[in-house]
Amino acid sequence: MRADEPGPPPDACEPPDLLDLAVQAAREAGAMLREKLGTPRDIGFKKGPSDLVTDGDKASEALIATRIRSQYPNHRILAEEGTTGAESSPYRWIIDPVDGTTNFAHGVPAFAVSIAVEREGVLLAGVVYNPASEEMYTAAVGHGAMLNGKPIAVSKIEEPQAALAGCGVLPHRYRGRWVHAAKAFVRLTQGCRTTGAAALDLAYVACGRFDLFCGRRLAAWDVAAATLIVEEAGGIVTDFDGHPHSFERHDTLASNRALHQFGLHVARGEVVGRPSITASLRRFRTRIARKVAGDSPAPPKAIPR
Repeated sequence: MRADEPGPPPDACEPPDLLDLAVQAAREAGAMLREKLGTPRDIGFKKGPSDLVTDGDKASEALIATRIRSQYPNHRILAEEGTTGAESSPYRWIIDPVDGTTNFAHGVPAFAVSIAVEREGVLLAGVVYNPASEEMYTAAVGHGAMLNGKPIAVSKIEEPQAALAGCGVLPHRYRGRWVHAAKAFVRLTQGCRTTGAAALDLAYVACGRFDLFCGRRLAAWDVAAATLIVEEAGGIVTDFDGHPHSFERHDTLASNRALHQFGLHVARGEVVGRPSITASLRRFRTRIARKVAGDSPAPPKAIPR
C-alpha cells in the first residue's frame, strides 16, 4: 500500500478473524443442542402451530450473543429470537440459533446453527453447523468455502433432468399467481428434497449435494451465512427476479450457476413440466375402470343431411 492510499477503517475486522469467532460460537452452541436432542423440550409457539420456539433456541442464541459481545461489544446483532446489540457499528451479526426448529423439537437430526457477519450489507463470514452430523460449513469472503476444513464447490451439472433440487412443498405467490415449484421440479429433475432447514439446503448446494434450491418467505437469519458459503463455493444466490441477494427480499434461489435460468423459470411459474406420474396413472385407472364397467364412448352424432 502506498503512503497516499487510504488504509482500512480504524474499526476494520478481518473476515478470517470474524469467521474464527463464528466457528467457536457455533461449535459451543451446537454441543449444547446435541445434548438436548431427543430429550423433552420446552416448546412454545410464535405466529402459529408450525412456528415453534424451544428452550434450545433461546439458550443457543444467548450463548452465541455472549461470545460475540465478549470480543466485539460494539457490534450490532440481529437474531431470530430477538437478541440485539449495539446500534452504532457498521458490523452486524445475523444469527439463527436453531434453523430447523421443528426438526429439533421432534428429535430429527437435521437442523443447524447459522451465524453470519456483514459490514454495510456485504457478507464477510458465515457458518452453518449441523451438530447432529457434526458438519461445519464455513466461508470467509475471498477465501472460498469449506466443509469440515476441506474445500467444497458447487456441482457441474448443466441439464435439469440430471439435477436434484431443494425445495419445500408449499406453493408461493409470484406477481399475483400461485406457483407450485416443487411439483415442477419433481417433473423436470431427478427429484426434489428438503432437509427442513433452509440453511442446510443452501449448504447442500454449496457442496454439490443439491444442484439448486428454491425458497420462499425466508428471513435474513435463515439465509445470510449460507448465501456467502454458496457464493464462495462458486454458486449464485438471487431473488426470483434474478437480482443479487439482498436482505430486503424473502424469496431465494441458489444454484450452481449453470441451472440458474432454469430455476428462475420454475420459481416464476413459467415452466410446469410434463403431467406427473400420479396424474397419468389416475387417467389410466379411470380408463380401465370404465372399460371394466362396460362404458363405451358415446356414438358419433349423425351428420345432418
